[in-house]
Amino acid sequence: MSPPDNRGARSRLTSRGVATRNRIVLAAAEIMHAQGVATTTIDEVLAASATSKSQFYQHFDDKSELVYEVITLRADEILSWQRLRLEKVDSLRGLHQWRDAMVQRCVLRRGLWGCELGSLAAELSDTDDKARASLAEHFAEWRAILAGALERMRDNGVLSTDIDAPALATGLLAAVEGGYLLSQTAHDPRLMQISLNAAISHIMSFAPDSSERASR
Repeated sequence: MSPPDNRGARSRLTSRGVATRNRIVLAAAEIMHAQGVATTTIDEVLAASATSKSQFYQHFDDKSELVYEVITLRADEILSWQRLRLEKVDSLRGLHQWRDAMVQRCVLRRGLWGCELGSLAAELSDTDDKARASLAEHFAEWRAILAGALERMRDNGVLSTDIDAPALATGLLAAVEGGYLLSQTAHDPRLMQISLNAAISHIMSFAPDSSERASR
């Protein structure tokens, strides 16, 4: 028997309904990050969120819809954190401070679990095209945030005027995801720092030479 269609009622959620829905999504996000999406059951989410099956189906049609909400939740968390630390970066010092914050975040978790978005992408991209598209959009936004910082560094004379900021941002984001994976497998957050140091060293190879600085 299919669950009832409650989509109309969802637009009229009370504050209590919103709180219940958020509790379900948060519980699902934690379980899915710890043990994977495929092995997470609705019953486990219900137990962790202290909700009933009827409450679940008031908010979601099925597990897939819940997964999409988990992706949105994790993306909002990560991108808000990135914006806070990157939106004013316009110098090498600022980029190093961002790197240090990334490494510290990894240290606090002892390198465990990896990147929330990266873990979801690895598991879902080949099996759920809607999830893949959503994840790709969020990673594109993350790259754009990084590119914005590099463009400000260029405008501030720290980097050459002809840099390809989106391409450099892609390499930097790849270093982040690779650093997470290496730190996760080795339980060694120092691998995140090594990965980011290599990416930043490459970026700084695009610093203007003395003749370009003189012409600015």
